Amino acid sequence: MNENSPAADVAAQLAARIEAKSAVIGVIGLGYVGLPLALVAVEAGFPVIGLDINARRVAEIGAGRQVIKYIPAARMESALATGRFTATTDFERLAECDAIIICVPTPLTRQREPDLSFVADTARAIARTLRPGQLVVLESTTWPGTTVEVVKPILEAGGLVSGRDVFLAFSPEREDPGNASFSTATIPKVVGGDGAVAGGLAQALYRPLVSKVVPVSSTQVAEAAKLTENIFRSVNIALVNELKSVYGAMGIDIWEVMEAAATKPFGFMPFYPGPGLGGHCIPIDPFYLTWKAREFDIETRFIELAGQINTRMPYIVVDRLAEALDRHAGRGLAGARILVLGAAYKKNVDDVRESPALKLMELIDERGGVCEFHDPFVAALPPTRRHAQLNGKASQKLTVDLVKGVDAVLVATDHDEVDYALVAQHARVIVDTRNVFTRLNLAPAVLVKA
Repeated sequence: MNENSPAADVAAQLAARIEAKSAVIGVIGLGYVGLPLALVAVEAGFPVIGLDINARRVAEIGAGRQVIKYIPAARMESALATGRFTATTDFERLAECDAIIICVPTPLTRQREPDLSFVADTARAIARTLRPGQLVVLESTTWPGTTVEVVKPILEAGGLVSGRDVFLAFSPEREDPGNASFSTATIPKVVGGDGAVAGGLAQALYRPLVSKVVPVSSTQVAEAAKLTENIFRSVNIALVNELKSVYGAMGIDIWEVMEAAATKPFGFMPFYPGPGLGGHCIPIDPFYLTWKAREFDIETRFIELAGQINTRMPYIVVDRLAEALDRHAGRGLAGARILVLGAAYKKNVDDVRESPALKLMELIDERGGVCEFHDPFVAALPPTRRHAQLNGKASQKLTVDLVKGVDAVLVATDHDEVDYALVAQHARVIVDTRNVFTRLNLAPAVLVKA
């Protein structure tokens, strides 16, 4: 780009506003990714407009209420007190923003194909007020090429050109809800631009927000990096889930095996089995790459096999539950009362997105069981796209009477704030998918690992 060109002037003006922290940052999607990012930007000194289509959530954020368990209300109140943070459902205010960061869901369809409707709808909303000098960054996880093949044409439809009038980049979110060791500000940020100027502007935007910025050559590389991180986890979790079945048939405890193997100080990284994958990334992201790979006549058999193994785990767990009831309680699953411990997809968070616990409850219901759950972080199950019959189902208070009254307890998520000693003392049958009772040195009357 010619340093004296109009495009260079536009980029230089935006860079100056970013450096002065006068650039207004718009964050679209105030969920587990967007809200922490918005708060970090406010804390770094930027004015921030948070946008969401959920009016109730926007109102709660505007009132300084705690909407995510691990983000205290005091932090929300502090951000609002600066006068530099506001939340709104009015997308016309995107015109005020110098940088716009997209943090919206990228789920799968029921056929396990990418659903980019949220990204496309958001890009159209941005396009309605798009003006020269704005930087748009996509953070939502997706297949390599989405930024330039999906978002870019929508933004350019009105006549503005990426790299000349506006600037486009991709920087994958790396949130791990509830992680006490790493947060938005301390996790390195991969950044790739649609051209060198856009990449440079996006890097400048994120440098005051995070501990380290990792530049890459393109949006496609940044998109692929995020998929690779999550495919790595998916494949390795699938491996230990398969090993669990093999070693289980041999009478060998997979958790003991993994703890022993993890003592090797090099060449090994421990992963642990479970009842299935949950969260907004690992159960979904690998299928984005397998879908895109078909465009190039490539079969991603290894990745798809891992997905099949992990997707099958809830079915295997419920089979194990039925077997445990037959052997140790002398009854079938149909008509049995089952208490599921944990509804969130991981311990010590309130996030139920893609949680295997929901699939477990659904399968138990389908097989005639009467399913209840207890989760100290989830008072009631929120609406979900795939488990509508569970919407609003309330968590039960964990009491002696409840535990004594069920035919079996199934551990789906091993939250720390659960009285496992009470469960161990009073449960008739326990099916543990997280090894929590062995880890706590508890000895229930009947303990089945699954």
